This record gives sequence, structure tokens and C-alpha cells, in this order.
Amino acid sequence: MPAQTTEPAGTATASLLSASIALSLACAFGIFACAAAMSLGWSTVIAAIVSVGVAAFVAWFCWRHPIIPLDDEASLSRGLKVIAGLATLAALIQLARLCVFIVNPAAVGYAIGPSRGPGLTISHSCLSAYYVAARSVTTVPNVYAYELYAFPAASPTELRKPRPIGSFNIDAYEYPPPFLLLPRTLAILVPEFLRFRMIWFALNGAVMVIGLVVVARMLGPVAGTRALLLAPLVLASDLTVGTLQIGNLQAIVFSIAMIAMVLLGQRHYAAGGALLAFATVSKLFPGLLLLYLLVRREWRALAWTSGLMAVLIVISLLDTGWTPYQAFLDHLPRLLSGESFPAFRNPGAVAKNYSVPGMAFKLQLFGVTGASFGAMKMVGWIYTLVVLALTIIVARRTLNREGEPLAWLTILILASLRSPFLPAYAVIPVLWLLTLLAATVAPTLRILCGALLAWMVLNISLPQQGPDPRLMSLIILLPQAVIVILIVIALRSRPTPLGHTSGALGLGTPSLE
Repeated sequence: MPAQTTEPAGTATASLLSASIALSLACAFGIFACAAAMSLGWSTVIAAIVSVGVAAFVAWFCWRHPIIPLDDEASLSRGLKVIAGLATLAALIQLARLCVFIVNPAAVGYAIGPSRGPGLTISHSCLSAYYVAARSVTTVPNVYAYELYAFPAASPTELRKPRPIGSFNIDAYEYPPPFLLLPRTLAILVPEFLRFRMIWFALNGAVMVIGLVVVARMLGPVAGTRALLLAPLVLASDLTVGTLQIGNLQAIVFSIAMIAMVLLGQRHYAAGGALLAFATVSKLFPGLLLLYLLVRREWRALAWTSGLMAVLIVISLLDTGWTPYQAFLDHLPRLLSGESFPAFRNPGAVAKNYSVPGMAFKLQLFGVTGASFGAMKMVGWIYTLVVLALTIIVARRTLNREGEPLAWLTILILASLRSPFLPAYAVIPVLWLLTLLAATVAPTLRILCGALLAWMVLNISLPQQGPDPRLMSLIILLPQAVIVILIVIALRSRPTPLGHTSGALGLGTPSLE
């Protein structure tokens, strides 16, 4: 780096920046290691020792092997450094506080309450659905049965009364059977729910951080340095911390899919294909990246991913049998139309739905006739055709290392918005997209202020049992408008191809090795 070899001041600044990044990552992984150690039943003292040991190793590794060659002079500004410092501090404090609640559910003062983040009660746990489904899938005829997760309802419109698991409410399971391979494997290590919750938090947090780092690393010194410093804005968000608290899968599916695409771009077909295969069979919407690979004629990446999807399905069938698959096929039409989601019985949840098809159902709050599940299903299929067309258009472009991750993440966001029901955690990948877009341009005062304004609007939080649902649905239009603007900016972005590229996806991507 010129700044590090010709100017001592630049070298000192870059070294300090590198040390700060290493220390920040060390603290984050130390927090996750503490939760993982506690999940195994180890004492607080041993967990603390493990946490310090992991943090020390991560700090040493990142110091000796910098994530990217930091470009202090060309890519940074004082404002960006200030934002990065404050966001990092906020993120680490948020994660540390959440770790206390994860380890000790009675410490509710450390949790994200219903007035922040996703706006859900402290007792809400999406993870509980994965756990119950994983433990029950081989013993019940229908793992999607309403009564498995909630008390029987007197009428189809009655608010859901969830069954309890400890101090938490059991959520409904709405994922394909192959996803259960992960929670069923983890349940072997930690069969008790509260400890399962600890290791799930550690895994989710680590995967999210790794995803942010891996994508920043592939951008190169200038944009990569900016992306790395802006990444804490994603982790500092109440929406991100709240999603880690409830254990929802959505956020890490984006991270897994993005890591997979980076690996495929580096011709690590087995590892990348395995990750993309798991993301696809778990949540379906990442499968749109297979169309992206198909249009770009990335045959080896497509073959590895498709083959490993088949392998995962076979393993799942051997593990659970055909029964859950038959139940899923019966459940799928109601899943696509939205009828299987109990949230549609709650006007507050309907108002906070970020889904594109859900917009049709939301009109019901304003007395619009015909705003039904049927209308939502029709909008969903129309939107699907639009997203397919946009994916083909994006895949036909020539993109450099800065354009590729923007394309992948935009495709994933567009695909995820097809879901009939999409709560506030839908915003997390958009926050990531915001940081990547900001990283591709010079960090002027105008750019930084615009990014912070967009970040604040995206983080608008409303409790599910809040004001008039009609008012909430109007307020939610603000972050939805920002989502549309960022997607349009990403789609219109046409970076000039690099002078030389490498990798199967046309990337000059540095190796992870």
C-alpha cells in the first residue's frame, strides 16, 4: 500500500485502523464463544476463559493476516471513521447485553423489548418452532399441524394462543423439511431448549459477522475498507439484534447465500455449492441465484449446487422419512397464499408486513373489498414474474468485483419480498445493501449523511400491539420507500468492468485461503 510504504503517518494510521478492526472482531467472536461454551453446560469461569481465548486468537489472526489491505488515504474520511467507531461500540454493547439474556432468560432487562427492533414481545421465539419441529418431525404425522405449536383455535379468525416452552412462546414452523437437518444436528449436542438457544445465537451471530467480512474482503482495498467500516451499522441495528434474540433464520440465510456466491466465484465449488444448496432447500428464495448462475452459464457452479441440493434432500429423507415431505406438499399452497401464517389474524402484524403480496392483503385495513388471500396470491405470482425478469437482466450484465455482490444481494432481497408474510427482519439485508452501496462511492459528507438518514428510516420500529394498524401501515411506507430506492439504485448501478478478472463468475476475488 502506498500510504503504508511512503508516509510514516499513513502507516501508523493504517496500523491503528487494522488493530481496531482486529480488536472489534475479537470482541464479537468472544461474545459468541461465551454463549457457545455456556450451551455445552460449562461453568461461567470456563466459558469466560474460552471467550478470552477465542478473542485472543481472532485478534492475533486478524492482525497477522489482515482481512484486506486497508486503504486509509484513498478510501476514508474522518466522518467515516467516526461513524465506524460509534457503530462498532454500539454493536458490541448490544451483542454483549443480548448474550446476557441468551444465557439467562430471566435477565429480561438486557433484551430488546416490544418497543424496539422487530417490535415483538420478549417471550417471542422463532427458534422455538425450529426446535419443536426438529424434535417432533419423526414422531408426528404432520410437522406443520397448527396444534403442535399452539392451542386449538375456536375459529379461523381467533388470535393464535401459542404453547409455552419455558418462558417463551412457541412459534409456527413454516420451512421445508431439509432445513431441519441443522437444528436436528445441533439438538444432538444440546438437547435442552435453553442451551439450544445459546448455541443457535452463537452460530447465527458468527455467520452474520463472517458474511459481512467475506463480502467486504472481495471488494478490494478501497471499497472493501469502506464496507468493512460501515458493516457495524448492520450489527448495531435493533432489528439485527432483535432478530438474533428471537433466533429467526432469515438474516443468516442471506449471509450463507452471499458467502456461497463468493466461494463459487473463487472456484471453491464444493464449499460454495454446499452453502447455497442449504440456503435454497431451507428458505427456497435463494434458489433465484440458481437462475442467475444459469443465465451466466456458470455450469460447474450450477451443477455442484444442484447436486448438493439433491444430496441434502436424500440425507433428510433418510433421517426423517417421506412423511414430513408429504405434509409439506399439502401445506405448500397455503404457505404460498399466506393462509398458513397465523400473523394474518393480527391486524398489527398485517400492518407491519413488508411483503409485496402482503400489500394487497393490507388494503383490508382500509376497508378495500377484495383484499383477500386470493388477491395476495395473484399479486405474488405477478411479482414472481417481475423478479424472474429482473434476475435475467442483471445476470446478463458484465460486472466487476464491486458490482457482483450488489447484484447478488439485490436478487436475494427481491426474492425474499415474494414471501406472503415478511416482518421487520426483512430490513436487515437492506441495511447491508445500504452499506455496500455507500462503500462504492467516496465517503463525502453528503453521502454519509444520506446513508445515516436512510439507516434511521429503515430502523423505524413499531410494537405489534401499537397504535391504529392503519397508521402503522402508513408509517411503514417510509422504510418501504427507502427499500425501493436502494433496490433501484443497485439495479441501475453499471460499474465499469475491471481491466483483468479471474474466477468462474468473472471476479477478481481474493482467495479466502
